[in-house]
Amino acid sequence: MSFRLYNTLSGEVEEVRPSAPPEVRMYACGPTVYNRAHIGNFRTFVATDVLRRALTYCGFRVREVMNLTDVDDRIIKLAAEAGQEIGPFTAAHIAAFEADMKALRMERPEIVPKATEHIAEMVELIGKLIARGHTYVADGSVYFRIGSFPDYGKLARLDVSGMKAGARVDTDKYEKEDARDFVLWKLKADEPAWAQWDAPFGKGRPGWHIECSAMGMKYLGDTLDLHAGGVDLIFPHHENEIAQSQCGTGHPFVRHWMHVEHLLVNEETMSKSKGNFFTLPDLVEAGHSPEAVRYLLAQAHYRKQLNFSFEGLDQAKAALERIHGAVRRLGEVETAGPASAAALEAGERAETAFAAALRDDLNAPEAIAAVHGLVTDANQLLAGGALNAAGAGALRERFERMDRVFGVLLPAGEDRLEADLQALFDARQEARRARDFRRADEVRADLERRGIVLEDTPRGTRWRRS
Repeated sequence: MSFRLYNTLSGEVEEVRPSAPPEVRMYACGPTVYNRAHIGNFRTFVATDVLRRALTYCGFRVREVMNLTDVDDRIIKLAAEAGQEIGPFTAAHIAAFEADMKALRMERPEIVPKATEHIAEMVELIGKLIARGHTYVADGSVYFRIGSFPDYGKLARLDVSGMKAGARVDTDKYEKEDARDFVLWKLKADEPAWAQWDAPFGKGRPGWHIECSAMGMKYLGDTLDLHAGGVDLIFPHHENEIAQSQCGTGHPFVRHWMHVEHLLVNEETMSKSKGNFFTLPDLVEAGHSPEAVRYLLAQAHYRKQLNFSFEGLDQAKAALERIHGAVRRLGEVETAGPASAAALEAGERAETAFAAALRDDLNAPEAIAAVHGLVTDANQLLAGGALNAAGAGALRERFERMDRVFGVLLPAGEDRLEADLQALFDARQEARRARDFRRADEVRADLERRGIVLEDTPRGTRWRRS
């Protein structure tokens, strides 16, 4: 189950080494739900979705937490302006985010916690930091003293030697050169009562950074195997997460850090503050499909900036049409007989390259190149009359397996198995190829208990929901 991924903390491509393999305990920073997420946000979310799918494809079992930040400075301000409390104000934005996730064929993480439902865990963690001497109170708010954590700045490679002692910041985001003590618990007497919670250190609300630490450790333990997010979160958010988590527990917080580069528009970062952003509904209204958007985002290497353009979306659409056309033509072959060596070799060659690319720092461009290589081989075999139903079925199986990672390789309208059911389906196929028919029958029975009925045909194994 080898899988190598760039670790931001070490600056090296390293093996992902979970503490209890094959399970990978993964945390991904989710959206702050004060507005609709734009596709710059989804560049990160789709990349982490491809990561979790790739890990599953490579034999790991992923337990992912992706938070919903539903309390922060902007949310409180905008909710108050709208005459609403936090819950009703954020509910519409959460629903929109979930609709966009579904349209972009993202798998839902195992746990999607809201910050406002985990205030008790945040209060508990802040209490530990107070007890261990890592905090101080100023103007009623509780601050983390970064000078109490000698390793502060290692993730973002900051030089904090000249930092002014006692300088502090209340805002959620700030510039790299402004590293200072950050707020854990805010006393905001001028904010509405619905934005305040009771705590031993005073009625108030949490700072942004403490939220992810508390929720991540509640569901994944003191030390996470993998933490993902956009490069814009390295500092201050993730740097502060490390400091408060490790000082609160005395244990390392994260083994492996994965960060996704920006999506650009005309070489500028896409952001709401600049007004140069597009939402998924914007693009759909302009005539572009969610599948093309996902393909555009998913096929890029996560560590390289991606420049968005409508020309790029059109190219994504054309690429998908080429793949879908080949898959459809494979389903139309009816000639009987055993699969040819050429068909089996083409499938094996493509998937070997596909898997190797994923295991090598999640190299999505090389993995997609393997998909298109299989399209070329399939089209040539079809044109030459060298494919019968069995061979076509074997090639289609390869596309189905690779679609487990990218989620858009099969034509629209085709039902897809959930990740755990797909893993069982693949295990049965492997057992049949190895002529381990007892194991194949056991897996078949397991699938039937879960509502999946299999049919072995000359074109390959097909499934339907009972």
